[in-house]
Amino acid sequence: MSHRNAFRALTLTLMTAFAGAQAGTVAVVTSFPKELTEAYKKAFEARNPGIKIEILNKNTTASIAYIKELAAGQRPDVMWASAPDAFEVLARDKLLQAAPEVKNPEAPAKVGAFPLNDPENMYYGQALAGYGLMWNTRYMQANKVPAPKEWADLVRPEYFNHVAMSSPSRSGTTHLTVETILQGEGWEKGWRQLLQIAGNCAAITDRSFAVPDGVNNGQYGVGLVIDFFGLAGKYSGYPVEFHYPSVTSVVPANIALVAGSKNADEAKKFISFTLSREGQELLFDPKISRLPILPNASFGAKVPANYPDAFEIAKRAKVQFDTHLSSDRYQVVVSMFDQMVTFRLKDLQAATKAIHEAERKLKGKPNAQAAELVKQARSFAYSPLVADSMIKDPQFLELFRKNKKDVAVAKQLTGLEDLWSSRSKANYEKARDLANQAVALIK
Repeated sequence: MSHRNAFRALTLTLMTAFAGAQAGTVAVVTSFPKELTEAYKKAFEARNPGIKIEILNKNTTASIAYIKELAAGQRPDVMWASAPDAFEVLARDKLLQAAPEVKNPEAPAKVGAFPLNDPENMYYGQALAGYGLMWNTRYMQANKVPAPKEWADLVRPEYFNHVAMSSPSRSGTTHLTVETILQGEGWEKGWRQLLQIAGNCAAITDRSFAVPDGVNNGQYGVGLVIDFFGLAGKYSGYPVEFHYPSVTSVVPANIALVAGSKNADEAKKFISFTLSREGQELLFDPKISRLPILPNASFGAKVPANYPDAFEIAKRAKVQFDTHLSSDRYQVVVSMFDQMVTFRLKDLQAATKAIHEAERKLKGKPNAQAAELVKQARSFAYSPLVADSMIKDPQFLELFRKNKKDVAVAKQLTGLEDLWSSRSKANYEKARDLANQAVALIK
């Protein structure tokens, strides 16, 4: 064989090998922590030696943007995240591909009243999740703070500076928690409750996992979290407890085949594995601690003692989560939270501290004029900037779904967000001043 022919043969061999390696790689974009993704990667690759799993870790909002930006043939193969409304967005934009053959036939059709899988087979429930409160038992005892049972407990003054949560713009699971409260309490009452809780927060973290990490290590007393964060801390031996409040919901964490993916056949095998009984059993790993899509009783002795059963929680949960409502107002909710809380936390904390102090003094010395000032302070500090009537206006919601690369749209949205930011600052300063005036009246 000539050198030229030998070179061609070597080149062809390398190209074939490269193509084979590419064809055997499944790119999974996910917001899930390494403890979970590594467990599934290791187990799947051990049973499918010709296929590699590549994990692309991004928060849910970034994952949606990443998939949207890429052309067909360049996109990742699998989307895997907790937020069902994120999958609604991708399905609406025709960025998911149906794969009915991957479903586990043993799985029930619903959890509570919520469908486990998308009716059009665009995405599939891979685990179940609820939302609640985790707390560090040692921290609470040392600081003489009572264990909370309901979201409403966290508005009380004894929780000031002991609470942490993330921002819904940075965390899909936090967005679901916020939406659960808004749907359970109603738009305006829900926002009043959220703003009071946020006013008691020591921090609004950059990523959702910073909340359970902070509670586990005693940096914070209480965290608003999706259940697997609290359960993973508890079953891994940290001094933490987790509780589902009555205003909660149980919804699927989903997995889906991305339309225009590179390696659809291999991706289907991975999705099918995560939904299989073997894949579901991995959820009981203490570091993962998620709720399976099959009832606990079907796993027998493999279920840890006192492990929550999603189907029992769903029966008593007060919120039947509305995915369409959540996806329709998603951008409004995350933008409002950022402008009123994330970027104005110090102002909100100052107003909340002043209100707590005024109310503490009023208990000792009632004063009608001071009480009226505190009532006004609460109205300024804890009223949402968008009324219930506006959030039901399709034209208002449509503005937030328009392409932000359009200069006119971007200008309009930026102007609105700037208005929300300046109004929030002014409202919190007014609330603090009114509360301080109330204190001055109480002699």
